[in-house]
Amino acid sequence: MAELDNVLFLKNIDRRRFLKFCGEIAAVLGLSQTFIPKIATAIERVSKRPSVVWLHFASDTGCTESVIKATHPSASEIVLDILSIDYHETIMAAAGEQSEEILKKSINEGGYILIVEGGVPTKPGYGRIGRRDMMDILRETADKSAAIIALGSCATYGGVPAARPNPAGIKGVGEFLQRPVINLSGCPVNPDWLVATVVHHLLFGKLLELDKHGRPKIIYGMNIHDNCPRRASFDAGKFVEEFGSEEAMKGECLYKMGCKGPNTYANCPLIRWNDKISWCVQSGYGCTGCTEPGWPDAFSPMRAALPGVAIPMFKGVENTADKVGAALGVATVAGIGIHLAASAMKGRTKKGKEDKGGEG
Repeated sequence: MAELDNVLFLKNIDRRRFLKFCGEIAAVLGLSQTFIPKIATAIERVSKRPSVVWLHFASDTGCTESVIKATHPSASEIVLDILSIDYHETIMAAAGEQSEEILKKSINEGGYILIVEGGVPTKPGYGRIGRRDMMDILRETADKSAAIIALGSCATYGGVPAARPNPAGIKGVGEFLQRPVINLSGCPVNPDWLVATVVHHLLFGKLLELDKHGRPKIIYGMNIHDNCPRRASFDAGKFVEEFGSEEAMKGECLYKMGCKGPNTYANCPLIRWNDKISWCVQSGYGCTGCTEPGWPDAFSPMRAALPGVAIPMFKGVENTADKVGAALGVATVAGIGIHLAASAMKGRTKKGKEDKGGEG
C-alpha cells in the first residue's frame, strides 16, 4: 500500500481520482459499484509487483502507443506502475546486448506475465531479433510464463501482417503455440481492456472467462451493431451514402459506407477511446471489424458495403440482429446477409401487424 501511495503521490493523483479509476474498471468488468473498494484494496495489497515480459513481433507498435498515451491519470500510470515491466523494447532504457541479457534473466526466473504484441512470422528469416527468429523467442518465453496475453489483432489472429498473400506465414500467438492464451483483439487494443484483465486477476486470483475465440467474454460479448447509437437509423432505413453529406452530418447509419458492426463484438460503444471521448462510429467512419478473427481480409474492402445484404426499409425491428443471427447460426461475415435480412423481415412483419398500409 505504501508503494502505491508513493506512486499516486509522484503522479499527482489524489485518492478521489484513483477511486474513480477503480469505478471505471468495475464498469469494464461488469461489476457493481460495490466492488470499487475491493478493486482498490486488491491493487493496494500487491506485495510483489508481477513481472511482465512484453515482446514485439510483426506489428506497428500501435497497441503500445494506445496504452502509454492514455489520458492522465491513465490506466498505465496507475496499474502498469505496480507491474514490473522487465522487458519492453519500446520503453526500456537498455538496448542491444544489454536488453537481451535482461530478457534472458527474466526467462531464467520464470513465472512472469508474457504480453505479445504483433503476429508471429512462421517462415525462417522473415522476422528476427538479435539474430534469432521471433518464433524461437516466443517458444522460449512462453514455456516459462505464468500467463500469456496476445495484445492486439496482430497478436491474436495475425491482423494486417497476416493479410493476403502473407509471405511470412504470420499467425496469431495462440495458433502458433497451440495452447490457450488470453486474446485481447483490436487495432489498436483499448488500454482499459488490458488493465481490466490484470485487475481481475489481482481481485479474484484467476483469469477472465473466455469466449470461443479466446477473448474475455465480459469485454467481447457485446455486439457493436446492437449497441450502436446509430442503430435506430439502421432500423429506419436511413443511411449515409457519401462522406460529408447531410446524412453524415446528421449521424445516420454508416452500414452502406462499409461499417462492419453487425458482425463485430466488443464494448467499444461503452468504453470508447481517448478518455471516453469517441470511437470509430462516433467519429463518423464506421466499424472495420478489427476485433474479429480473419480481419482485415474477411472484412475487405473496408469502405464497401457487404454484398447481398437486405436493407431494412421499415421501422420497428423487434428482435436484435444479434439474437436473430444466433438463432440462424450466423457466425461469419458471409452470413451477414441472412442476419440482416432476418432483421428486415422482423421489422416488416411487425409493421404489417400494426399498420397494414405500411410505410414505403
